[in-house]
Amino acid sequence: MTAARAGRPSLKARLATGERLHGALLRLPSETLVEMAGVAGLDYVVIDCEHGPADMTVLQHHMTAAAAHGIDVLVRVGTSEPALALRCLDLGAAGLIHPHVDTVQDARRAVAAAHYPPVGTRGFATYSRAGRFGTVAAADHVAASRDTLVVAMIETERACAAAGEIVATPGVDAVLVGPADLAADCGFPGQDVIDGLVATAHRATREAGRAVMTIVPGTAGARAAERAGARLVLYNMTHILMDTFRSLAGPGPAEGDGGTG
Repeated sequence: MTAARAGRPSLKARLATGERLHGALLRLPSETLVEMAGVAGLDYVVIDCEHGPADMTVLQHHMTAAAAHGIDVLVRVGTSEPALALRCLDLGAAGLIHPHVDTVQDARRAVAAAHYPPVGTRGFATYSRAGRFGTVAAADHVAASRDTLVVAMIETERACAAAGEIVATPGVDAVLVGPADLAADCGFPGQDVIDGLVATAHRATREAGRAVMTIVPGTAGARAAERAGARLVLYNMTHILMDTFRSLAGPGPAEGDGGTG
């Protein structure tokens, strides 16, 4: 929410000063996880409305929990849901993650969805949650909207080849390579092929002065991503929670003992 971020820099401003930011990717609806991320001191959470539920009422609850604990929210939107981007921003999202940005045209559409005219095409309203329900002056609301973070997801071989043009698009702030979709697009080749394509996209992103966002499965992955130059480190909480639950469950009964003790 615009006013909730008052008094502290936006994610976009923090990136501009060279900060490295850490966040949690949440696919499961849970305001408690949002609160815990804020209490723990993470910088942001990503609510996944592409592969997770895109219920706007639930999303608003997550936004409210985030605002109460001083943590920003990015939302990953679906490729065929332009209205979802607008509603997420009106609820107070600090930025949007757009999947399947394959071309410069896709990148321009992502930027346009995030900003008011003349930069973009976002529908204007101050009576939304982001506008403090009509209490924020129009000029202040427009000024605050310029801090909206735009993350383009590169998820195909075609997009990797066009990475230099995509990241050079004015208004694209960061790039997230989706390795799973990239592997599927390439027919699940060897890991060395995927690593090479990811490296190409990341190199183009850094050369353009944009931030690299990387999804990691834990702290070891985070350190590796940081060494590779990631500025936005994103913990995959589904992976981390499942690993934790499986470790708590422990090994099954030893073969032949029947598990009776």
